[in-house]
Amino acid sequence: MPADRIYAFPEPRRGMDHDHYDWCPLNATRATLEWPGKARVALCVIVSLEHMEWSRPAGSYQVPNLAGGYGQGPFPDVTAWSHREYGHRVGIFRVLDVLEKHGIKPTIAMDALTADHYPFLVRHCLKRNCEIIGHGVSVNRMITSRMSEDEEREYIRTSMDAVTRATGKAPIGWLGPEYGESTRTPQLLAQAGLRYVCDWVNDEQPYAFKVPQGELYALPITLPLDDINALWDRRIDIDRYGEMIQETFETLYREGADNGRLLVLNVHPFLIGQPFRIGRLDAALDRIVERQSVWAATGSEIIDSYARSRSVSNLTPTSC
Repeated sequence: MPADRIYAFPEPRRGMDHDHYDWCPLNATRATLEWPGKARVALCVIVSLEHMEWSRPAGSYQVPNLAGGYGQGPFPDVTAWSHREYGHRVGIFRVLDVLEKHGIKPTIAMDALTADHYPFLVRHCLKRNCEIIGHGVSVNRMITSRMSEDEEREYIRTSMDAVTRATGKAPIGWLGPEYGESTRTPQLLAQAGLRYVCDWVNDEQPYAFKVPQGELYALPITLPLDDINALWDRRIDIDRYGEMIQETFETLYREGADNGRLLVLNVHPFLIGQPFRIGRLDAALDRIVERQSVWAATGSEIIDSYARSRSVSNLTPTSC
């Protein structure tokens, strides 16, 4: 192979390897973000309700280290499947009780099979005034670039239609199963009428995507505090996990005095809803909400506030 082919590089760009949004570091050059009530930190808690299928459909993609049970076992993997369903049968109610105790209205990421198969859970979440957002079809079917554009478009539509049928309202937020996307996912989400996506974990404020149709904002999850990432993948001790939530908040709270910050927790009831874990989430949230200048809100409330803030500041959707 010619030497110039070996060392060929793409055209220079600012920061990224794609054109989904503009490069805009969070430092003194970024416009100041003000949350309602001059809050320093906006807090959002996403509760992921994911259905694990008995058998993964042919042609679908599942991450090889999918959480649940003792790791992937032979069909039927009863331990993994029932471990996951514990969240739908037991854990979800503990998690929602804790959030209600602290005045936190949850954002529920619900996949299509949960919306279709668990009508009681849908009614229960609606009764608790939760916001319900799209979360794919099942945890066993992840969006990847292996899909054609038509397949991915139909996948997004299937998820949105299931949530709309179950709740009577079309979702405006999206969290892909296992944060999965293709190279075109943001554009397809915006075209489908979704307004924000939680898959991108690279900031402590929302930001705008560049999409040819509609509008789309990132609501970045704090990935190291995702309970699967922390408790399952990295095997962090539950006491340390509770401390990590509080330490993260304290840093954001201090920095938020100058420019509003965002803390998005993504939790899974089959993990954090276990009896020996729920108390650590309870204690961490107790420490957070007792502080002044904290705004607990749903994903859509945060994105609406961010969009208004940009409008007041006369910022274009792609400016810094």
